[in-house]
Amino acid sequence: MNNKQLISRDIELFYNKASEETRLEKGMGIFEFERIKALIEKYIAVSPSKIIDVGGGTGKYSEWLAKKGHTVHLVEPVSKHIKIARSRANKLKNKFSVHLGESRKLPFPNNYADLVILHGPLYHLQNREDRYLTICEAKRVLKSGGIILGFAINYTASTLVGLLNGLIHKKSFFEMCKEELTTGKHNPPDDYPWLLAEAFYHRPEQLKDEFINQGLTHLDTYAVEGMVWLDKNFFTNISDHKKRKTLLALIQLTEKDSYLLSFSPHMMIAVQEK
Repeated sequence: MNNKQLISRDIELFYNKASEETRLEKGMGIFEFERIKALIEKYIAVSPSKIIDVGGGTGKYSEWLAKKGHTVHLVEPVSKHIKIARSRANKLKNKFSVHLGESRKLPFPNNYADLVILHGPLYHLQNREDRYLTICEAKRVLKSGGIILGFAINYTASTLVGLLNGLIHKKSFFEMCKEELTTGKHNPPDDYPWLLAEAFYHRPEQLKDEFINQGLTHLDTYAVEGMVWLDKNFFTNISDHKKRKTLLALIQLTEKDSYLLSFSPHMMIAVQEK
């Protein structure tokens, strides 16, 4: 990746082919969107807040936060997403700003934000040094007492999916899983072009260490989907009022259980600058 490229060509190609705009409108994405909004709301201490949404895609979370009256700045490295986000922002009374950029060099002054959300950088940066720079930048722009929310993919994510759908028995898929489980590095095989591009999948304790090693105070680590997605009839049951209540109760009961975090495809860490 040269200095002029904000992200690797493989990641940009993946998002140019995929539809990040519609991902949160179907399947597990619907549940993920609602769940992440609920987790973010736990950490909005003042209103209005200054919020930086790093790797915020096409701006769906930025739009939601702006509609709540917050001052929101979206930073995103994919040009395709920037165009959609700007169109989305321009339709709002309380517009959010949109910046083509990336997590290792944020266009904001020191001690600026009440909340920094790291949506994609932690898993799209395979090298630890790049994640280190990302966390340092988030800390730099954060006010004293401010919060960073970082989203990560669990190192078990592909393996669990592979066990459920039988792909674990395909040699190339299993080799990919072995690399994720041992090194955290996700490199999709050529015969699975629909899988996420190159990424890093964290162990829960590793995610925590990357933040506290930068002098940040760990508040909590949450399971995003938790275990409920393992329900074999998840999509039917999450639409049923009574069964949905049971699934949500299970998430609330287990969302911070460190022994169960690895059952959740995604995690969210909350840390504070004190």
